[in-house]
Formats: sequence, structure tokens, C-alpha cells
Amino acid sequence: MWEQLIEDAPRFFSSWNLLFLGEALLNTLLLSYVGAALGFAIGFCLAIGRHPRLYGFGPVRVAATGYVETFRRIPFLVKLMCVFFAFQLSGAQASLFTIALVTVVLSAAAFAAEIARAGIESVPAPQWDAAEAMNFSRWRVLTRVVAPQSWRVVLPPLFGYAVGFIKSTSIASQIGVMEMTYAAKILNTRGFSALLCFGTILIVYFLICWPTKRFGERLEARLGRRAKA
Repeated sequence: MWEQLIEDAPRFFSSWNLLFLGEALLNTLLLSYVGAALGFAIGFCLAIGRHPRLYGFGPVRVAATGYVETFRRIPFLVKLMCVFFAFQLSGAQASLFTIALVTVVLSAAAFAAEIARAGIESVPAPQWDAAEAMNFSRWRVLTRVVAPQSWRVVLPPLFGYAVGFIKSTSIASQIGVMEMTYAAKILNTRGFSALLCFGTILIVYFLICWPTKRFGERLEARLGRRAKA
């Protein structure tokens, strides 16, 4: 087996295959980072809309809570299929990549909203009362009181979920999105060893996820030092 792997390696890592894997890697990175960034931004807006002291309109709180509680409990593959068929039924023309990206955004928004809610609620009630007594606007309460303190609670699970979304993008291969897992399947069907194909993307996924996790840890440590200063 190892002799065959060594023999196939030069052919597997040909310039054409590397370009093919590079395109798949780019799609994986776009799905992961762009999808998670957009989803996290929407999630923070949902968390603000759910909090009665930041947003007082009841129907918005109910709608945001319903969205978060629903989408957090649906598996990623089911959400992907629902979005896929929703685009088909609506008649909207969208690429498979767009469908996968929308799914990542919807999923990331739900998880980020719950994480941000926990961060907002970690701020002690007396600090809310003091800010209101000083006649702070809701925006000023959020930016001057809540956000600086909640980041230490939000960042660890947020980056944990970001790494999870990087790995979840492999499920997009089920609808034919050209990402790393789908590229490995294609190369495997062309006669290359499964160990060589999937072993290669295993290493690539690690090289994506590990720096992301380390960046989150360093950012968390830096914010912790600033809070103590």
C-alpha cells in the first residue's frame, strides 16, 4: 500500500490537480470565513433584538427568539437541503455555492445569536442600572458598557463554532459544491488512492482550523490583559 502511495504521489500532486485543489480550497475558505462573518454579524443583531433592555419591541424579540431556537436545533444537512429546495421552488437562479453560503450564514447567525445573548446577560444588572441612571442611550449602553465586558464571554465559544463551521462546509459536497471534500471525491473516482485523496484534505482542514483556533485564543488573552490593566 505504501509503495503505491509513493508511486502515485507525483501524479496526484501534478500542476492540474493542485490548481483543482486550490479552487476547492478557495471555495472552502469563502464558505467558512465569509459565511461565518456574515452569520456572526447577523447573530449579534438578533441578540440585541432579543434583549428587552436594548430593544423594547416585543414582536421582534419573539421573532428573533423563534428563529434562533429553530435553526439551532436543525442539522446542517437538513438546513442545506431546505435552502436548496427553497431556491428551486421560488424559481430564483442561484449557484450551488450561493445556496451553501446562505445555509452557512443562516446557521452561523442562530448560534452566534445565542452566544452573544449569553455575553450580554453576563454583564451585572447594577451596571445596566447605573448606565440608565446616567441617561445613556441604548446604543451607548451597548458600546460603552455591554460590548467591552461581554467579549471575554463571547470569544471562546464563537471561535469554537467558527472552527465547527469550517468542518461543516464539507457537507456542502452533498449538493455538488466544489469544496475540499468534493474535490477529494472527484480525484478518488479518477483512480487515486482514497488514503491519498482524503489524507491530503485532512491535512488541509487541520492547517485551516488550527490557526483559526490559535488566533481566537490569542485574541481572548489580549482582551483579558486589557481588562485587567
